[in-house]
Amino acid sequence: MSVELKNDRLIRALLRQPVDMTPVWIMRQAGRYLPEYRKTRERAGDFMTLCKTPELACEVTLQPLARFDLDAAILFSDILTIPDAMGLGLSVIEKQGPRFEHPVRTATEINKLGIPDPESDLAYVTDAVRLIHKELNGKLPLIGFSGSPWTLATYMVEGQSSKTYSIIKGLLYNEPKTLHILMNTLAKSVATYLNAQINAGVDVVMVFDTWGGILTPDAYREFSLQYMQQIVDQLQRESHGKKIPVILFSKGIGNLIHDLANSGCDAVGLDWTQDIAEIRELVGNRVALQGNLDPAVLYASPDVITEQVSHILAGFGSAPGHVFNLGHGIHPEVNPDHVKVLVDSVHELSKPYHN
Repeated sequence: MSVELKNDRLIRALLRQPVDMTPVWIMRQAGRYLPEYRKTRERAGDFMTLCKTPELACEVTLQPLARFDLDAAILFSDILTIPDAMGLGLSVIEKQGPRFEHPVRTATEINKLGIPDPESDLAYVTDAVRLIHKELNGKLPLIGFSGSPWTLATYMVEGQSSKTYSIIKGLLYNEPKTLHILMNTLAKSVATYLNAQINAGVDVVMVFDTWGGILTPDAYREFSLQYMQQIVDQLQRESHGKKIPVILFSKGIGNLIHDLANSGCDAVGLDWTQDIAEIRELVGNRVALQGNLDPAVLYASPDVITEQVSHILAGFGSAPGHVFNLGHGIHPEVNPDHVKVLVDSVHELSKPYHN
């Protein structure tokens, strides 16, 4: 059931429509930097139980909204839910990151993979979306998300985080046809998963391509970009008469943002190594831009945070189509008071750009 949004600033900005001030949300805004999150995480017992219990996922999704004047909620989940539902045995080890008990590295293993059913294999996610949607009751838009096919594949093949990505790159160069089979399966899975989130009540979807930047430009276009393009083409772009904006975020790709902006998405996310003024000149008015404060700025004093916010707002300028965010996820050790400075500064300092 559709509910009219009381604050649609984010939706309007993503669709490059006029707003009264620049909207802001923060990647990983529901997370370890908040003491209330840590308490809920302790109650859950472990990270995956927190993700897989809709009531707890709802609780932590809403926690930052009680503290900060944010313009969106983002579903609390993990980017690796799809490979977990494929039976790869995901565990998340404190201070070590995700690990898969059953990585896939051969054509036989990859050909056995099926496309998870979001309403059965991933019902805890769609149930959480419905619960959060109900609790928000139109106060703010809800963002749903998934990892990109390439990023999911890196974890599925490597089995864990990697510094060299030697196994997945070995597959890429030695058996590209096998890797393409995996990428096709993942693209269909991500599109199905995101459409299920849209049907359950999210207002925006985002694809996180965390490891796109480890590829050469040609390999990025072949093994990452083309599969995000497939997802964009398969997504339900309207629900209950409202447009559903799509954000794509590839970390570390530099000027390949130009290619990403041609994918058919509504917005591209920028990491902190990119100059927002230069990227805006490069992509023109094709897409909205999201970003891109260095997360480490939040360790600085309030005056420095305000100064850096001002610099990014000035870099984008006065046209519609800017969503303020960090250039990646918020760090766990950040002082929540500094996040409030960031959010309030974005709203206050951006008003002159929207007159």
